Amino acid sequence: MIFALDDEIAFPDPRLGEPDGLFAVGGDLSVDRLLLAYSYGIFPWYSFRDSEEPYWYCPMQRFVIFPEEIHISHSMRTLINKQRYRISINEDFGGVISNCGKLRQDMEGAWLGDEIIKAYTALYEQGFAASVEVWDGDKLVGGLYGVCIGNSFFGESMFSLVPSASKLALIHLAKVFAKNGGRLIDCQFETPHLKTMGGRYISYDDYLSIIHEK
Repeated sequence: MIFALDDEIAFPDPRLGEPDGLFAVGGDLSVDRLLLAYSYGIFPWYSFRDSEEPYWYCPMQRFVIFPEEIHISHSMRTLINKQRYRISINEDFGGVISNCGKLRQDMEGAWLGDEIIKAYTALYEQGFAASVEVWDGDKLVGGLYGVCIGNSFFGESMFSLVPSASKLALIHLAKVFAKNGGRLIDCQFETPHLKTMGGRYISYDDYLSIIHEK
């Protein structure tokens, strides 16, 4: 079932949605709505060229990485030990999200348009979104961004302009997050390289119990 949202900042039970996780359409991308959404593992994902309204997803099987389980391959350890790239947190959120959008702008179903960028920048300005940057000198060559609420980081997008830059960003995020009590990195969807880095599925109920831990 797919529900139509109105101006009220509320969501129906996502367990009633479609098998792919789609369960609602409409509403807005306000900070308050996004915070409510992510606090239940709900996220917007839609082609901005094809829809004027957000589509809301909440898969019942969640693909996640537990920070302490991040897998670092031999080749990645070698790259890290070379210290060729500098890695930072929240030095250039705008640069990261704009690069993520530019690299996917011409793809069919591209979702990272101006409205999404504006919405997540507002989350960042209020302290609920974060970025990891990878630098080669003074050039931004990779990174990732996502929403950070409590003990969980909800990954949104990543990019690389040089080989393995996004992997460096994810490894750095996992290490820093684990040291600071982070419990879970939500990857939203499985990809081959996230799976090789320790991503695995857990049930939605287990997922909720973790992200709602006090």
